[in-house]
Amino acid sequence: MGLNNVLVLSQVTTYILTLLLAFCIIIPISFHLIDFKGHCLLFSNGTWRESDGQLVVTWASVGFCDYNLVWASISLFIALIQTYRFAAQLCRGTESTFLSAFLDVVLSLMMSVAALAGALIVTMGYQTWCDAIMMRFEACEDATSNNIDKQDDIDTRMFYTQLGTAQFGAWTSWVCWVGLSMFAMLKLCKYHQQENIRVSMARERARLVRERHSPLSEGGVF
Repeated sequence: MGLNNVLVLSQVTTYILTLLLAFCIIIPISFHLIDFKGHCLLFSNGTWRESDGQLVVTWASVGFCDYNLVWASISLFIALIQTYRFAAQLCRGTESTFLSAFLDVVLSLMMSVAALAGALIVTMGYQTWCDAIMMRFEACEDATSNNIDKQDDIDTRMFYTQLGTAQFGAWTSWVCWVGLSMFAMLKLCKYHQQENIRVSMARERARLVRERHSPLSEGGVF
């Protein structure tokens, strides 16, 4: 199997994994928003009321959850298209053009940055929420078995599992997009090397033609 086929096969495999990981972000965060009545716990804080032991939550923007839903949905769409595209190339035995390889590099790098931002938002935002929870409980997951916010009527039974799954999906997706960036760069370098070889061969052929015709021209003069 040639280097190009190995790279394409690696891309197909990683895109399929990226496709599956997108669901690990979209599904749990969507259910979390339903359970929390449209509120997003990321970067939300609060104080514990001594009279009844309830958490008075200062809700952060729902945009933190929405961002992860948006970039994960884009990741899902891109992974679906790219999986079909590269799988078709493998079946037909064709190759990408230099321009498409360059665009793959740009796209992968942009998605790597978006994935890193999403992963940091989930991790840091969730830690802020857990810091508030652990002012009363020993562990963040202890809040799943208690009704800590009756005023907002939120369901906290699954938030620990939901956000844990979202964190896993976000960070693993980032790793996948970094890997896809590397594969795309390797392919671009290979195409660039092939282009340099073609240019060098064309120059060498032109030089040989000139040298072959040069003695004939000199002979015609004499």
